[in-house]
Amino acid sequence: MEFWWLVTFWVDGVGLGQAPPALLGKHQFVRINRNLSGQLIDLTNNHGADRRIWSPALNQKRSMYVYLPPNFDPNKRYPMAFFLHGAAQDEQFFLQAQVESFDKAMANGTMPPSIIVAPDGSVHGRATLLDPASFWANSRAGAFEDYLMTDVWNFVMENFPIRPEREAHAIIGASMGGSAAFAQAIKHKDRVKTAIGFMPLLNLRFVDCQGKYRSDFDPECFGYREKMRGFEALGRRRLFVLRFSDLFVPMFGRGAQALSGISEINPIELMERHNLQPGELNLYVAYGGKDEFNIAAQVESFLYVAKQRGIEVGVNYDPNGRHDIATGQRLMPGALRWAADRVPSSR
Repeated sequence: MEFWWLVTFWVDGVGLGQAPPALLGKHQFVRINRNLSGQLIDLTNNHGADRRIWSPALNQKRSMYVYLPPNFDPNKRYPMAFFLHGAAQDEQFFLQAQVESFDKAMANGTMPPSIIVAPDGSVHGRATLLDPASFWANSRAGAFEDYLMTDVWNFVMENFPIRPEREAHAIIGASMGGSAAFAQAIKHKDRVKTAIGFMPLLNLRFVDCQGKYRSDFDPECFGYREKMRGFEALGRRRLFVLRFSDLFVPMFGRGAQALSGISEINPIELMERHNLQPGELNLYVAYGGKDEFNIAAQVESFLYVAKQRGIEVGVNYDPNGRHDIATGQRLMPGALRWAADRVPSSR
């Protein structure tokens, strides 16, 4: 991850190994807002003024965008969704790749008017390839779960008109953010009803029965990683290689303690540890068959265990899909249509 010259070869991912995006200035932000039917609220220091919120959990200021739907009425209460970016990204990913999809769906009536919250979950408060992943979890990298589910949650609930019931709350994420969407929804199912993951890492300890990660999922031959092989490649694209240690050593260190930490944030294990029951959550996953980081095997092992537990998961599978923005954009409309049937309206 320290080889910065690789940045020029990696510009189209959705979180794993993606080059940090260029900072969007004040004029770009104004232009994006003018093209929306809804409105973006700037709670960042990206556009000429520092409007960041204070996070007691992280003991620092943090950036966040809040999207208000078309014809926003402060006298109404709206459903709310967190949008969680992927590794090596920050809150700007929402502006660069996602906000227009949500805005279009609400403007044309595909999706009920909703408030979307896009906080910064980067380890260092900016998109960087150094220590790229927080997984929105509490770890030695920082108390990111407390930041998200306490600091951000409380700020949004106190400052925006959000419907209070869990059925009106969703967490949506891409890649690392998709993993966190499932993990946080399972852990906080008293407050969240819906989780949507695009190319999500749903089994962080996936291996086949020979202990190899790069295999296809086989229900007769899979298990959970028992050895920390930090140099093992999780995948590659062009000249970039992402290794196991790139994601997890900054969070959990090495050896047995790392595996224990990974287990604590692993959606497939959380599903069982928290005894998730059929109907407790609305779950949806969208992924590609040619994902460079073998996310398909992670997803399919999760789906297999979920089915055994009687848990229904909505699925959108693109056999030619990769781990990139283009695949995510193809998968997004289906996810929003699925969500529309499960998200309550404003009132």
